[in-house]
Amino acid sequence: MVVSIIGIGLLGGSFALALRQKYPNVRFVGVDTSVVNQKIALAKGIVDEIVDLEEALTISELNVLSTPVDAISKMLPRMLDLLPEGRTIMDLGSTKELICQLADTHPKRGQFVAAHPMAGTEDSGPGAAFKELLPHKNVIVCDKEKSNPDSLGLVETFLRDAGMKIHYMKPVEHDLHLAYVSHLSHISSFALGLTVLDKEADEKAIFAMASTGFSSTVRLAKSSPQMWAPIFDQNKTNVSKALGDYIELLKKFKEAIDNKDLDTSLNYMSRANDIGRVLAGIEKK
Repeated sequence: MVVSIIGIGLLGGSFALALRQKYPNVRFVGVDTSVVNQKIALAKGIVDEIVDLEEALTISELNVLSTPVDAISKMLPRMLDLLPEGRTIMDLGSTKELICQLADTHPKRGQFVAAHPMAGTEDSGPGAAFKELLPHKNVIVCDKEKSNPDSLGLVETFLRDAGMKIHYMKPVEHDLHLAYVSHLSHISSFALGLTVLDKEADEKAIFAMASTGFSSTVRLAKSSPQMWAPIFDQNKTNVSKALGDYIELLKKFKEAIDNKDLDTSLNYMSRANDIGRVLAGIEKK
């Protein structure tokens, strides 16, 4: 069997590495426009060979489309046009509504499976890929009923063998939830990083004064702008709503602090503490 990784970055590379021990006889091929990414992917053993897109679609039973979401939207229709019968495309995009809408208009919709692993780091590219990224993480599969049983079964098998826990969701529901639990946190981190950089001209002072709390909060600000700008654009309605809700709460926090209203500040923080209980419950499942 041959599996192609189209766009050899953090997610696609980690997916391949997670499966290599489980499937020693599977051949992984890579498609990437970056010569640097190609060399790293070969050196790390993520893929066995670099091929062009047309060859990958011809020889691969499963084609894993793991480029940024704007590239997925451009590439998916053409890839479905070229895809032979009996072959499957799975995407790993962080938005799903637009991508699924594009797939829905194609006669080969059944050969496509929309997936989103709930995993990542602030680093990007094949150099950041590691086999431990995906095991024990959740993965969302959208519109499973629109995929052929064979394509869906193949993808589900690989996802489970990569150690992931599969959940099913509609694309609209996926994008709404992700705006709050993922996309908003990245924007918050970018904004915090900008605030500090704009107000603290002395980089040595930032380094000396920054605590582990600041470092963990701003960690996501190191994420790839090339990846996240298209995500915010494709999910702009939900992201804008999430940002509006967040800004309103920030205003309320500011008002409580300006008015020396400790009771209100304490109430906000006590309510927020409950997120620890929620996340602890998720980790146990």
